[in-house]
Amino acid sequence: MSVVTSRLTRNQEKKISSMFGHARLSLIYKASVHGYNANFFFNKCSQQGPTLTVAYNNTGFLFGGYISKDYARTQVNVIDEKAFLFSLDGREQNPKPYRVISGTGQAFTDGNTGPNFGSLIFLYNNTATVHSNPGNFFNFDPLKMHGNDLQLTECEVYRVEECGALLAKPWRVIAWNPEKRKDLMDTIAKWKPDINSVNQISVLLVGPVGAGKSSFFNSVCSVFKGHVSSQANTGTAGTSLTTKYRTYSIRGGCKGKPLPVVLCDTMGLEEGVNAGLDIDDFTSILKGNVQDRYQFNQSMPLQEDAPGFRKSVTLKDKIHCVAYVIDASKVKLLPDRMIEKFAAFRRKANQLGIPQLVLMTKVDEACPLVAEDLTNVYCSKNLETMMREAAAQLGVSMSAVIPVKNYSQELELDPLTDILLLTAVNQMLRVVESYFDDLFQDEVEKTD
Repeated sequence: MSVVTSRLTRNQEKKISSMFGHARLSLIYKASVHGYNANFFFNKCSQQGPTLTVAYNNTGFLFGGYISKDYARTQVNVIDEKAFLFSLDGREQNPKPYRVISGTGQAFTDGNTGPNFGSLIFLYNNTATVHSNPGNFFNFDPLKMHGNDLQLTECEVYRVEECGALLAKPWRVIAWNPEKRKDLMDTIAKWKPDINSVNQISVLLVGPVGAGKSSFFNSVCSVFKGHVSSQANTGTAGTSLTTKYRTYSIRGGCKGKPLPVVLCDTMGLEEGVNAGLDIDDFTSILKGNVQDRYQFNQSMPLQEDAPGFRKSVTLKDKIHCVAYVIDASKVKLLPDRMIEKFAAFRRKANQLGIPQLVLMTKVDEACPLVAEDLTNVYCSKNLETMMREAAAQLGVSMSAVIPVKNYSQELELDPLTDILLLTAVNQMLRVVESYFDDLFQDEVEKTD
């Protein structure tokens, strides 16, 4: 997956944020990635609450507008007393924001065009241009607003999130104490599958490049080892660092016995037709045909007569749960092709009756309040919105979405981080237990 990043510098973001108080800007649309098209804009930006449109031109101006209400294609002119247009002149060393409010209260036209502030219409005629008409809703000096350069080099839309938005009570109740951590560790270590032919369950981790699949394994291992460790390759490369299929058994403590969970790592998902994990290889993994350390071949999926293909398969060789790993702050930025790949993988796993979960990683990066205090994870309105979006994008229920924080830069373990990680593993055991119950019931019905 192409990494979608903000073009704003930290200093520019700070200057813009100062115009509407303490807030976090979360990128939800980038024209150079999603397309200079009104339909693509509405697909990403409708019903997102307060948003900020930021455009860039070759003259060096950074300009746009803020609205506090939803885009919903109501076909009406919307009154928004909190709305404003703004500009920063990039030609100056330390530019001061140029800010203009509506003289009539009317702020934007919620129609079928791109962001339409009356005086400024972005993505005009579905092109990388802006239409400028000072006096329509907003009256401004064109030289101060955009330097009379109407050709855009980029257009971004950010969701404006109030950092102080916490729910009165958590929407999921979880105990944040040492006893809970110990209880989860004991439950996982002592868990045994009900089916005698299976000693360990296999959980397949699937997700875009950089979402944190390998980091999740390393983090869970760290909890049971008692210190932060790294076994699987991790990094920030644009393409997948995992080129082999790997099955990682987790051990309790130094040289302890294997736990009942095996985490299986794959290539990352990528947008390209012939890039990243292939649906045919995914299917072979689910069915248990792919052996540990199989080297993925980008040009051809695994064939039955190839080395690494397991012909004789039993239940213990198959995948018992699929965990889709998603970066929390990238949920709204998943390209359509990536969503289509997820849908294809979901259909295949559903056909085989395999339970599926979604691991939402990097929750601390997605919400400043969670970064300050991890116990806010189920009180953060922003994070709840992201989790609902993830559930909708991947077609799962909210109960299947589990937030986690991986160890990435820490040198020591944190009990709160451990509890989130262990909760995710425990939920994997629970859904697999139900999966085995269904298999057992099917066998009983066949013998009746």
